[in-house]
Amino acid sequence: MSKTNGNGHNGYDKIIEVKDVIKNFKVGDGEVTILKGISFDVKPGEFVSIVGPSGNGKSTLLNMITGIDRPSGGEVIVTGREVHKMSENKLASWRGEHVGIIFQFFQMLPALSLLQNVILPMDFANKYSPKERRERAMQLLEIVGLADQAEKLPSMVSGGQQQRAAIARALANDPPLLVGDEPTGNLDTRTATDVFELFSKLVEQGKTMIMVTHDKELAKRVPRVVEITNGKITRDEYVGGATWTGY
Repeated sequence: MSKTNGNGHNGYDKIIEVKDVIKNFKVGDGEVTILKGISFDVKPGEFVSIVGPSGNGKSTLLNMITGIDRPSGGEVIVTGREVHKMSENKLASWRGEHVGIIFQFFQMLPALSLLQNVILPMDFANKYSPKERRERAMQLLEIVGLADQAEKLPSMVSGGQQQRAAIARALANDPPLLVGDEPTGNLDTRTATDVFELFSKLVEQGKTMIMVTHDKELAKRVPRVVEITNGKITRDEYVGGATWTGY
């Protein structure tokens, strides 16, 4: 996989800057604060796991970083752009170019083959020529071990294969940042380990990866862990394989 540029990092000193982010949700007549002044940075080329109990704001934080949702207060700067200030159209364009998102339940379009699913982001971004799109999609499917399954529909392959195809799709436009929301949460242990190893290789090749996970075994292997409890960061450290007893 080619790096984003000569050094793999698009020249950003910090690929993610989250500054005093607050997120409120309306519940009935009242309001609930999910994120309570979150601040942290991620440097290019880092592999970060976001951990903590369910319902404490992990996925909400990812939605701030990807621009899927907006903060009630604070700033979110990703790949040098003020994500919290961008219009929906600009956000969609920026996201297609700069962020690859990998979901727990794959989100493959069922009527399209794996190959067509991987080509789709390139079509949306109008990136590469039609011939190059197909060639690149096949190259990506080969990297994730699915070249021989390219013409199959998602329903014709296993969950693990669908997730590998989803990773290939996330890489389609060569984004510098990959974001995973429980990307191994719907996989058996062996397949989850294989997918994790694929993430590690992508980071070695210059990608930045931030991943929400409840998998203790995998979280132990991520170099940096950020723990969120009750909407606040309660731990942020480089562990690099240290024993972790979190969630």
